[in-house]
Amino acid sequence: MLGPQIIVRSLSHAAIKDSFGNLWQYHSRSDRHSKIACWAMLFDLLRKCPVLVEQIERDAIGFGINHEMRDFRTARKKNLDLVICTPGPGGAGKRANFADLVTKYDIRLTPAERREFDAIPALRQAPVGSVHLALEAKACMTAHIAALPRLYDELNSSHAAIHGSSDLATAVGFVMVNVADTFVSPDRNRRKRGRKAFEVTTLTQPHDTERTIEKVKEVPRRTQSNAEGYDALGIVVVCMANDGTPVTLVTEPPAPADRDLWSYDQMIRRMASLYASKFRNV
Repeated sequence: MLGPQIIVRSLSHAAIKDSFGNLWQYHSRSDRHSKIACWAMLFDLLRKCPVLVEQIERDAIGFGINHEMRDFRTARKKNLDLVICTPGPGGAGKRANFADLVTKYDIRLTPAERREFDAIPALRQAPVGSVHLALEAKACMTAHIAALPRLYDELNSSHAAIHGSSDLATAVGFVMVNVADTFVSPDRNRRKRGRKAFEVTTLTQPHDTERTIEKVKEVPRRTQSNAEGYDALGIVVVCMANDGTPVTLVTEPPAPADRDLWSYDQMIRRMASLYASKFRNV
């Protein structure tokens, strides 16, 4: 799979400007990391799901960004990072292309990745009709233990909103966990970068990452409709100090192994299989 390397390569570039003019690789009040992750996930899905590619060629499928889904039972609503859908009404006029997001999100592709991407039919943004697949991406980069209750709640509320809106839709969750020993937090350094060094937070690793992964594994998954949980759930571990040094992908423990149920590879393969089986006749 290409996605994890695309994610870390893209996040290595500082592109988030705060109110003091500092540039950051990661900022808790930016969704850049989730947008890059969802783009990479969809790219890998397109590489592994011929059924979806054929539907794109027929212009039968589009995508939506930050689409609001509402749980019909509870009326609770949630904005999903990216959805694959049938086009709804109001789709006349020029529509954005999935390729446009490469520049918009500053996604860094190698020449070989770019050639492979360019060979895929153009997927266009569309008014959302019926949602077939919904992606939710989260990150736990610092203060892992304190952030666990909120992370768990946000992951649960997303799959509940997706299936509460459409039980047939495939709900996919992605979680990126940082295993770096130190982290430069924008929230703790709210000033212009100058001669005085920024405050560096020390993390308790690998304990923080291991505890976070164990909590994510508690998020419900489902193997049949009319049940609660994600249809696919993947975890990626990175090493990111957020100090301008390159972000690296971690493949050794505590990161899930390739054949692990929670690995990125298994998440993409499950997405492709479920999409092909449920929506082949679109």
